[in-house]
Amino acid sequence: MKLHEIAPQPGSTKRRRRVGRGVSAGQGASCGLGMRGQKSRSGTGTRPGFEGGQMPLYRRVPKLKHFPLVNPRQYTIVNLKKLASLPANTEVTLESLLKAKIITSNDGPLKVLGDGEITVPLKVKAAAFSNNAKEKITAAQGTWEEI
Repeated sequence: MKLHEIAPQPGSTKRRRRVGRGVSAGQGASCGLGMRGQKSRSGTGTRPGFEGGQMPLYRRVPKLKHFPLVNPRQYTIVNLKKLASLPANTEVTLESLLKAKIITSNDGPLKVLGDGEITVPLKVKAAAFSNNAKEKITAAQGTWEEI
C-alpha cells in the first residue's frame, strides 16, 4: 500500500456545501439563511450567551463561592462530653444512646465529635468519627469502630 492509494471508506465523506450557486443547487440566493435579519448577514451572528440585549443567564444567576451539596450526608451528632457520664466499658451505639436519652432524635447514622473530655473507657460503634474524638477515646483506653 502506498500513500497515494489511501482513500476514505466509500460513503464516509460528504462533499462540501456550495452555497449561492443558483436556485436549482438547493442553497441559492440567500444560502439557506433566510431573508433578512442579524443572522442572515455576513460574519458571525451573536456571541454565545447573547440574549438580544436582555440580561443573559450567566449574569442573572447569583455568583456564590460554593455550590450546595445535592445529597448531603445527614448524621446524628454526639459530642464526647455527653458520653463522659456513661459507666466504664459500655458499648455505645445509636440505639443505646436513644435508650439512655443522651440523644433525642435519630437524624441518620451516628457521628462522634471530639468536644469535651472523656475519662472512662468506652466501646464506641458509630458511622463516623472526628480525628479528635478517635484520639480522645483511645487515650482513655477505649475502643472505636466504624460501622
